[in-house]
Amino acid sequence: MKPKIELLAPGGDVQAIKAAIIAGADAVYCGLDTFNARNRAANISFDQLVGIIRLAHQYDCQIFLTLNIVILEQEFKTLFNLLNKLVNTTLDGVIVQDMGLLYVLHHYFPTLDIHASTQLTTHNAGQIPFLKKLGVSRVNLSRELNLREITALAKVGQEHDTLLEVFVHGSLCVAFSGLCYSTSASAGNSGNRGRCSQACREEYETTESGHNFPLNIKDNSAFFDLPALIEAGVYSFKVEGRIKGASYVHTVIDSFRKQIDGYVATGELTQDGERLYKVFNRDFTNAFLRGDLNQSMFIDNPRDNSNNHLVDKLKAEKGESISVVQIHSAQQQLQVDKQQITSSVDEKIAHLSIEKIKLSLSFASELDGPLRLTVVTEQSDSLLPGQAVKTDSQVFTSSSVMIPSEELSVDRQAIEKRFKSINNANYELVELDTQQLTDGLSIPFREITTLKNELLSYLNAGVAMIAHVQPPKLEHHPKADGPLGLSMLICDEADVALADMTDGDIYFKLPDAYKRGCTKYVDFLLQNPRLIPWFPPVLIGKDFEVALNILQQVKPKLIVTNNTGIAYHAEQLGIQWIAGPFLNTTNSYALLALKQGAACSGAFISNEINRQQIKQIARPKDFKLLYSIYHPILLMASRQCFFQQSVGCEKPRIDNGCMLSCDKSTSIKNLKGDSFAIDKQKAGYPSIYNQDQFLNTDIINDLSDKFDGFMIDLTNIGAGDRVSPDKVELITQFQALLDGQSEASAKLSRLVPESTLLQYQNGL
Repeated sequence: MKPKIELLAPGGDVQAIKAAIIAGADAVYCGLDTFNARNRAANISFDQLVGIIRLAHQYDCQIFLTLNIVILEQEFKTLFNLLNKLVNTTLDGVIVQDMGLLYVLHHYFPTLDIHASTQLTTHNAGQIPFLKKLGVSRVNLSRELNLREITALAKVGQEHDTLLEVFVHGSLCVAFSGLCYSTSASAGNSGNRGRCSQACREEYETTESGHNFPLNIKDNSAFFDLPALIEAGVYSFKVEGRIKGASYVHTVIDSFRKQIDGYVATGELTQDGERLYKVFNRDFTNAFLRGDLNQSMFIDNPRDNSNNHLVDKLKAEKGESISVVQIHSAQQQLQVDKQQITSSVDEKIAHLSIEKIKLSLSFASELDGPLRLTVVTEQSDSLLPGQAVKTDSQVFTSSSVMIPSEELSVDRQAIEKRFKSINNANYELVELDTQQLTDGLSIPFREITTLKNELLSYLNAGVAMIAHVQPPKLEHHPKADGPLGLSMLICDEADVALADMTDGDIYFKLPDAYKRGCTKYVDFLLQNPRLIPWFPPVLIGKDFEVALNILQQVKPKLIVTNNTGIAYHAEQLGIQWIAGPFLNTTNSYALLALKQGAACSGAFISNEINRQQIKQIARPKDFKLLYSIYHPILLMASRQCFFQQSVGCEKPRIDNGCMLSCDKSTSIKNLKGDSFAIDKQKAGYPSIYNQDQFLNTDIINDLSDKFDGFMIDLTNIGAGDRVSPDKVELITQFQALLDGQSEASAKLSRLVPESTLLQYQNGL
């Protein structure tokens, strides 16, 4: 039996979507001009979406809509209006990042199929059932995973009836998706809102190791790894590229289509992949997939590498004997080839139409006979070049017969009032003929409504129209009585003594990585029962297993987790959990999703949103709201090494020893003169931090009635080689601030001179 393998293509505009369809994509993902994580793509209108769905379905191709950003509270009214329209299309699925949107879809729009975006950073066995409980049917895995890890997660997906997608081609982020805040911190241009400014592609001052683009990595391509991915149990092979044009999309999708079909038919890979180098690329790597994170993944050129690849290929074939003339001639031919690709694609998609279907309605009536509606539709048949017109007709009749009535005559005015609104995104009403209506006749007007509903169902591929859903009114529940607490996050065992300075919660940050079978933290937490375990955002493979063992062995009353896999198992064990700040919670519905769908007892509100955006959030009943007022500002975390391209490293590749033992720090500076700290803690992922600490004392005056407590981060992570403030003095002044001593704010500013609250001011 041949395996079902979905080829999922990007579609940034109408032409690219048409190119993907004609190239043989099984599905295309695209975005509207709102709620979309590729705002630099041209994107499409709602009317175009409806036409695209119709066109794609003619070619047995599905359409998925990207709603893959975090949602702000004030946007839900607009979002509900959009979803009310989407449920009455034949859209095949929506791709989602925001947990609040997951909640809304699951509870109010259950007919829409939900796919989890890569922005949800899914990488371990607990996260798949967590998302399944929230209504997700398929999950796009993190791009950093290797084949062994993907294989293990595919088995988990099968156990929970959840399909898995893997990116097989296109741009790679150096950071974990969903955990990149590189420009959010300075300008509010958050990748979680589709406004990524691509700091990883930016030019920096020449580093110590001689690089100008130290964060820029090659494009991903698993073109020759398809057999292994099929064997692993991956369902959907996803291509990145919604800001790319039609010629790129057609070339890549056609190449993958031929490779997949050839392999399924023959058991062999039949394509050499050279066509992929004739469209935009930064050279290719499959190092994440192979689990070989080495220096060759980086490239000091964020622009198109096609010419460079051509020259390298010629030198390999001809050696040093190649002349400048030969190189120039080959490069000219490459440009000709690119122009021919564009012309060929334009010609192939020229006959594809997404124009509205022309609709004619004719009404007729006679005494003692039913009201009769004849429907005629005309549309261009995109399966046939030359714009062949396809015509269909259907007759609908009322169940009652027409009777004389002078007062309630079914005349032209009555018909137009009810049927002229049929002119919608899918149909253009070109004729409304009422000349065959006999004056002075009527039927119960509810039957005219029934006739209209039958017509709408017919025009919607036989599916009954779904009634409009209004956003529910959310109740703002008060916080529990009691003083405003000061909690602290520590990671150094020596800092346990600081717990005596406050009655608030003391969180202990657990590492990202562990030695296999590590029990050190089990013993430590059992000996210090006041400490509340704080789990990090990324826990992959054995590291997740060890972290899960800590949870199972310690069985604390309460944890904070930034990882939904740990959250899932905490619920299974009956352990109370609080959602950490890296779960990107920005709205009331996300809180409802966490509380009702995952038994969460509280959440840190995202530090990306501002005062007004926070103020609008409604607290669920018996649910804690928390906020971090002092911490290093994480810009990005990566599975790749940041030191190879900055200060250099004698190791050619990252291994488990690097994760556990490396604790280097350095900095890089962009061409604007902004400096960024690169920090690698022992047992932590390489990370980049803003030059300023986040320090927000304003929120205590602004929104102290909103929160149950405020947290300060005393881990010193991200400080690099800077001298950190005295921790005892920090705690003293923050406690004084909560106690109403306003002068403490100025003292804190002196203690932390390099600080900012720009995120709180700008918001998203």
